[in-house]
Amino acid sequence: MIYFKVTTPLDKEIRVTKRHWEFIATVKHPVMKGKEKRVALTLKDPDFIRRSRKDRSVYLYYRWAKEKYICVVCKHLNAEGFIITIYITSRVKEGEEIWRKS
Repeated sequence: MIYFKVTTPLDKEIRVTKRHWEFIATVKHPVMKGKEKRVALTLKDPDFIRRSRKDRSVYLYYRWAKEKYICVVCKHLNAEGFIITIYITSRVKEGEEIWRKS
């Protein structure tokens, strides 16, 4: 069951299931609990987007929030994709920057 989906500046529709969201927000990164709106905003209106160096179908969406970045890691598949994980960071991963807010 799709929990929410967002269209990104790259014209990709990114989705996350309720089950996967709850796994992220309770097991992997509990700090993200209750931050669905911030995650959706990061996908819809990121500061910049990078492509993973290890997997060219993985993209990292970054948005500045309270002295650190929210990073939403997504797998792109044709015109859509899905969230792999989400975390808060002060360090931006290496990789090719493919989009930046003007």
